[in-house]
Amino acid sequence: MNIEFNTLGALFSQLGLPSDDDFINRFVDEHKLDKSIRIDQASFWSPNKARFLRDAIEEDAEWAGIVDQLDGRLRG
Repeated sequence: MNIEFNTLGALFSQLGLPSDDDFINRFVDEHKLDKSIRIDQASFWSPNKARFLRDAIEEDAEWAGIVDQLDGRLRG
């Protein structure tokens, strides 16, 4: 199975969230991060979702680039 790691939709699917553009845009509009909070420490993630995001970043996994993209959008 070939998984595409480079889209926000794929990341949202991996996190168990709806992956359509409307949901993603609404999510980003409704959830903002202060510059002092790491993405995996945001209060809106469940423990499992936070762990996935933390592991992706710390292990520089295939998901790391798109997690960074989401991080940037949540701060924008």
